[in-house]
Amino acid sequence: MNRLQPDRAISRAHRFCVAPMMEWTDRHCRYFLRLISRRTFLYTEMVTADAVLYGDSERVLGFSPEEHPLGLQLGGSDPDKLTRAAEIGADWGYDEINLNIGCPSDRVQSGRFGACLMGEPSLVAECVAAMRAAVNVPVTVKCRIGIDDQDAEESLDRFIDTVAQAGCGTFVVHARKAWLDGLSPKENREIPPLDHDRVWRLKARRPELEVVINGGMASFAEALPHLDHIDGVMLGRAAYADPYLLAEVDRALFGANDRPPSRLDVLDAFMSYVEAQLARGARLNQMTRHILGLFHGQPRARAFRRHLAEHAHLDGAGIAVLQDARSIVAGGAVSAIAAE
Repeated sequence: MNRLQPDRAISRAHRFCVAPMMEWTDRHCRYFLRLISRRTFLYTEMVTADAVLYGDSERVLGFSPEEHPLGLQLGGSDPDKLTRAAEIGADWGYDEINLNIGCPSDRVQSGRFGACLMGEPSLVAECVAAMRAAVNVPVTVKCRIGIDDQDAEESLDRFIDTVAQAGCGTFVVHARKAWLDGLSPKENREIPPLDHDRVWRLKARRPELEVVINGGMASFAEALPHLDHIDGVMLGRAAYADPYLLAEVDRALFGANDRPPSRLDVLDAFMSYVEAQLARGARLNQMTRHILGLFHGQPRARAFRRHLAEHAHLDGAGIAVLQDARSIVAGGAVSAIAAE
């Protein structure tokens, strides 16, 4: 098959995804989420092409085999650098290379990548074509519905058509515009109005493309209705704040027959991982910060979070801190360290 032609077969791989989130979806977070759902598609934090090319490879690219299916999200606008970074990512074993065309931060804009590239669809197409010609894994794009004063109908259609012509068959679309001047990245996640219908119309106009919707969905129940209109949904902050919502994904969307693990099952499995990572020099709070929402809405959840917040960051904090946190939510006895 000519790699520059989009793959017209719509897969179920992206039926449910967790968004790439800076400083959140690191390897510890992804391993934890994988314990809850085997089929949810996971992504790294955005990594610049320069970081891949010149940084510490293990720190930038390292992951556990259990994290699959897993995509590497790249940031950049230089086709040559992105191609070399994509090749490295594919060699490391990532299942997909995703190009970030959605981040609105000033730092990202100054490097000429992220959402500002929605104004340069031909350059994005050049980057996609170069990467697709070099790797045998899918190259996908995550974008917004537009930027600043762009007309979200005409400009998004032009962007998608141009990049699809270069061979991109999968688009993850955050259903908000990005305002590049005057709004912070946080405000860009909240202030520009959501327009989910615009993403649905994109799918209706280009049914051969795989379209995944992102933005504004606060729960699994809120995400489900979108699947009547598009191919997949991507949750970000909601999945991080309440990670156990992923427990419904495998059975509801992928036909799994086995029962999902309980919250305590997940915690027990994560403790084994934590012990191994501690032995390799990781700090406890680098891992426990990702599990604070595991017991969201459950009895003693606040005490669980408080215990980890107060003890996991201390010098020499070890697995006993996590064991005591488990005892708190399980209603059992805890050691002296947990006395409150």
